[in-house]
Formats: sequence, structure tokens, C-alpha cells
Amino acid sequence: MQIKETTNEGLKRAYTVSIPAKEIDERVNSEVKKIAPQVKMPGFRPGKVPANLVRKMHGEQLHAQTVNDMIRESVDKVMAENKLRPAMQPKVELEEGYEEGKDASLSVELEVLPEVEAPEVEGLKLERLTVPVTDKQVDEAVERIASNNKSYKDAAKTRKAADGDQLIIDFVGRVDGTEFDGGKAENTPLTIGAGQFIPGFEEQLTGVKTGDKKTITVTFPEDYPAENLKGKEAEFDVTVQQVKVPTDTKIDDEFAKNLGLENLDKLKELLRGQLEQETSGLTRTQMKRQLLDTLAAGHNFAVPQGMVDAEFDQIWAQLQQEAAKSDDTEAMLKEMEDEKDDYRNIAERRVRLGLLLSEIGQKNGVEVNANEMNMLIQQAAQQYRAEDRERFVQYVQSEPMAAAQLRAPLYEDKVVDFLFDKAEITDREVTREELEAAIEAEETTEEKPKKKAPAKKAAAKKTESKKAEEEPATKKAPAKKASAKKAEDKPAAKKAPAKKPAAKKAPAKKAPAKK
Repeated sequence: MQIKETTNEGLKRAYTVSIPAKEIDERVNSEVKKIAPQVKMPGFRPGKVPANLVRKMHGEQLHAQTVNDMIRESVDKVMAENKLRPAMQPKVELEEGYEEGKDASLSVELEVLPEVEAPEVEGLKLERLTVPVTDKQVDEAVERIASNNKSYKDAAKTRKAADGDQLIIDFVGRVDGTEFDGGKAENTPLTIGAGQFIPGFEEQLTGVKTGDKKTITVTFPEDYPAENLKGKEAEFDVTVQQVKVPTDTKIDDEFAKNLGLENLDKLKELLRGQLEQETSGLTRTQMKRQLLDTLAAGHNFAVPQGMVDAEFDQIWAQLQQEAAKSDDTEAMLKEMEDEKDDYRNIAERRVRLGLLLSEIGQKNGVEVNANEMNMLIQQAAQQYRAEDRERFVQYVQSEPMAAAQLRAPLYEDKVVDFLFDKAEITDREVTREELEAAIEAEETTEEKPKKKAPAKKAAAKKTESKKAEEEPATKKAPAKKASAKKAEDKPAAKKAPAKKPAAKKAPAKKAPAKK
């Protein structure tokens, strides 16, 4: 086997590797001898089939497997002999036109990780903005729960339903005169003004009384989950069984018990803890932004463009998904195109920070232990169908790249926590509004597009068609806020190289669970 370096520019490396036909043939013959005792052929006793016949029967398959094995070994040798730290999986290509009996010539191209000098972690100064949770905030949280758990009582039969009233209705829906699945229900509660049903449905029931019958016409939204109803006009025959009016919810121990808690004090204690956890999360975000800004400002080393490309592709795909769910997809896509260079700068910053945090972690002995890694794998496996979970676990355990991607977020958090422990931190008490403003202010022009990221404008709607089969078709799919984090919020994970030229495929993910 001969290895020759052909490129050594910046972080780029390229090599040619020649594997003599004689070495390949010797390996194939060795494999033939290994399997010969297990080969069965009519006219020969088990284990007595001549090697030349075994090679005639299985030679093509054995040759292909041998070449693949030797290619992997060659790549490993290139890495070891040249002490390379690949940034990503090397690109390996076998010379076109190769056939059995010839020397195998392959090219190996890769980018290596830069030599990063880990900064000194002593003397780092950070400001921690804290938000105290007040009794007033806790009381307001209790009142919100009470408001969301309203009780209703029967109204007088002469009362006309108004905004906030609850109706108990029966309905039958038809499209083009034909009933459809999910368009019929009995004793269904509907609160006027709650926006639970498709646009126009609740509004047309304003003013009805107990016992009224009314036919209403509505149009299903274009993004309705059921394909057969999207944009269709439907007619509903509605019978009002009862009009109910909201009653004041008394906030006391009994109210807390109805929520499964011992008393009102326990409810307030629980809510206080939740509010403190929420504000602590914002405080950590603000401190992490400071930390990353400080690190980014002091380092500007070259980064592998392959890693930047991969990070940019992830950011771009996320933005495209959000744009596709928006009310003005075309405008958002145009805005994205205008800011494409900004997003690429974000990708480069994230890669640089990821490499820097990795170097700090390695220098200071930060690691994700085996137990933590096993927990990560098991948690990730829950995203897959039950029958695919074990295959996913095996995939992660056998592929260094997959394992590194899974490990990266936890490793990053542990390095950040390590730096927090080393930093000189001063506390300053602020309001929640001031904390949120500080987080926004720390998004410097260098880190983000000049205009607000399109992803923040979109609201992701439910798309599971199964939803239409399981509840009345009149109910609209609930919207949920876009969950995408700002691209600059976190560094990109350092990806460990995979040793094999071709990675295995992970099992397909199961459909997202309904929320």
C-alpha cells in the first residue's frame, strides 16, 4: 500500500492511496480459505469443496467485500500516519473503471481540525441578572389557573349566548350535501370567543338560546389537517342543548384540592418553584450569551468550511420549514435570501465557538461519562418506533459521528458550567422585562441578521391528519409558537470523524406524538 499527499493547504488535505492487486488477491484467497469449511456443494462432503470452486461461487462477493475492507483500512492508515484530526467524514473515492485484477487507486480528501489554543479560564468576569419572584406574580399565576378552569352554571332559557358563555351543542356537518367523518357530535362544549372551532363557527352562535336550532355555513381553512376538507365550504345543523354562564372560581384550599394538591399554600409553592425555574433559565441564557460573546471576540482562527456548510444547511433548512408554515411564504423566502450571508456568518461563528469550547473542555478534563451517554442514547431512542429503538442504539454505538452529535449539547453545557464556576460573577437584581431586554441587546449585529429572523414570525400549525379523525372536524388545529431557537444562541457541536467511508442509516423516526 502506497500513500502520497497531494494537497496540504490551510485545513485541506488530500491523498492518493494505491493498493496493489497482489495484496487484494492474497486477501481474497485468505477469505476463501476461511469460508471453505462451511460451503456445501452437491457431490462434495461438507468442508471438502475445493478452494477454486469456492472462489468461483463466491469470488465476486468476497472481492467486493475485501476491497471495501481494505479501503477502510487505508483511510485509517492515512489518518494514523499523518496524525490527522478530521473535521468531518473524509471523502473517499475509488478510481473510476476499477476492476478485479488491477491495482486499486483511491483518493482521500478531508479538512482537519485547526490547532486551537485554549484560553485561560481564570479572571473571566460575568454579570448575572437575577429576577426575584414576588408574591404578586405567584397570585397572578394562581388567578390564571383559576381563569383557565372556569366553572359554568345553566343560564335562564331566555338568555342569549354572549362572548365567554359556554354552549352544549349537537351538530351535523355536510360538504356538498354529504356528511363527512368527524363532522358530527353530541353534547359538545363550546365557549364563544375561545377560538376552539374553525373561524366563523362560534361567532354565528352568538345570540342563540337554549333549545334553539340553527344552520350555519363556514369554510375550512386552507391549512386544515384533513385533506378532504381543506378550503371546503360546509354547512352545519346545530342544536343548542344548553346555554351556560361562567361562575366565579373561589381560590381556596378546595380549589387546590381539585387540582390534586393538599391546599392553596402547596399550589403557591409549586407555582413559585416553576416561576423561579423559568427566570433561572432566562438568567442562564443571558450569562451564556455574555460568555460566548467574550470567547468569540477573542478568537478568529480559520474553521473547516465543510463544518460551516453543514451548520449553515441546518440553519437554512430550519428557516425554510418555518417559512413554509407562514402566511406569506414567498416574502419570507425573499427576506431569507437577502440575509443569506448573515446566516452563513452565524454558522461560522457557531462552528468556531464549538471548537473553542471543545478545546477548553479537553484541556480541563470535562467529559460526558458512560452513564450520561447511555441516558442520552435511551432518551433519543424514544423518538423511534418501538421496533426500531434497539437498531438505533446499535447505530449510535457503532458510528462515532452519530455518537458525537448526540453527546455535543450535553458536553457544551458541561463546559459552559465549568466556565461559570471559574468566572468572577456579580449579581444584579432586575425585572423580567429588563432581563429579556438584556438578552436581546446581547445579540450583536455581528451575530445575527440585520433584520429580525424570519423564523420568529411563523407559527407552526399541527399537520397530523390523524387529528381530523379523532375529534370533531369543526375544531381547528391549535397553533403553537415556533420552537426554533435563534441560530446564534449556541455553538455548533464538534463532530467526531466516522472511520468508515459510508455511514449506516439510522431507523426512520416515528410520527410525532399529538400534543
